[in-house]
Amino acid sequence: MPEPKKVLIIGGGFAGLACAQTLADDSRFQVTLIDRENHHLFQPLLYQVATTSLAAPDIARSLRSILSKADNVKVLLDTITKVDPLTKVATSNGRQYSFDHLVLACGARTSFFGHDQWAEHTIGLKTLGDAHRIRARVLSALERAELTEDLAERRRLMTILLIGGGPTGVELAGAFSDLVRRALRSDFRNIDPAELKIILVQAGVRLLEPFDPELSKYAKHRLQDLGVEVLLDTSVDDIQPGRVHLNEGSTCALVSSEGWIKAETIIWAAGVQAHDLTKQIGVETDRAGRIAVEPDLSLPGFSDLFAAGDIINLVDKNGVQVPGLSPAAAQAGKHIAKLLKEEARLETTDHAKRKVSLRPKFAYWDKGTMAVIGKNVAVMQTEKIRMKGFFAWIAWLLVHIAFLVGFRSKLFVLLQWAYAYLVDKPGARVFFNRENND
Repeated sequence: MPEPKKVLIIGGGFAGLACAQTLADDSRFQVTLIDRENHHLFQPLLYQVATTSLAAPDIARSLRSILSKADNVKVLLDTITKVDPLTKVATSNGRQYSFDHLVLACGARTSFFGHDQWAEHTIGLKTLGDAHRIRARVLSALERAELTEDLAERRRLMTILLIGGGPTGVELAGAFSDLVRRALRSDFRNIDPAELKIILVQAGVRLLEPFDPELSKYAKHRLQDLGVEVLLDTSVDDIQPGRVHLNEGSTCALVSSEGWIKAETIIWAAGVQAHDLTKQIGVETDRAGRIAVEPDLSLPGFSDLFAAGDIINLVDKNGVQVPGLSPAAAQAGKHIAKLLKEEARLETTDHAKRKVSLRPKFAYWDKGTMAVIGKNVAVMQTEKIRMKGFFAWIAWLLVHIAFLVGFRSKLFVLLQWAYAYLVDKPGARVFFNRENND
């Protein structure tokens, strides 16, 4: 019996995990999954951790736990810094990993479009750490606003500025509005949490640009009904500690005559960049660092190396641009695993030498896109369906529960949502005050 093929998967997100699960218990493969974190994160619900609706364990689960029954899969906590496609070796700071097949699924990071210095003054939302930082910043600001008698300082502390009108920005804006107008309305004595200013800045002419224009318009009106100030066609020129400079023509009342708006909480939700690992492999990438993969998801010139998830730029066999969404990543991970399984089978047949030419092209199945806009309201679209309001919110709830990894996560999230829906009191409002820690 031939030696099992060594498959190295870099990244335990939707793509990497789906690939590992599909290869699980197949003795023809020895799988090593490496990630910088020890958990798989359900990123579509990350904003609910940031806005206190859920706690971290509700949307994260240990990778070892998920794959514990797969004897041929090994999970390692490490950070890969270099991949040599010629020698088939991946390197971290302390170790080297050889492979027969590589699956690059290392995900994306926040992009500041050439202004990396802005990262110091803003918070993105890509990790649990980011979510906890946002939660702590907002709740701490409210506590400090409760203490101060300086009205200008109180106004600054009670201002949240969100940059980016995509799903993350829209969902954060709606959730923060719900938080202060429902859950926290009776918790303070010197301030009214409902006076928290939530400002959403979008450089484009509408929110949720991938959605149907009517759904974008609906989302804007619903956010405005919730008290969110939406600034469209407004770009950010500079970000400094505690303040943001907007382009000329902004109608926001909080903008000074010099174009600055002060805010204690500045959240960046305007763009993503592929992991830096993609740029050092020696294959073509676009401006966002994404790899222009072959139709079968292999890297150009390297048939045994694959990429999936946020780091690929691909138009599939049906002419559809594959989006950077979790369903697309999971489908890509499964496609790679099935391809490897089929090639392992072909090696025992007369087709062994023609296996690469027989590879199927990846086809993305668009299951729809959705975004929630506060309590009871969401927008959803598929190829044939456009939906908004309460029924879209119900669909959003069911879909996200279905995709959570593990029964415990599904049950806990469902119970948390039911409790929060009935009493308007999310249970994750505790934050860690580093300044008071000895």
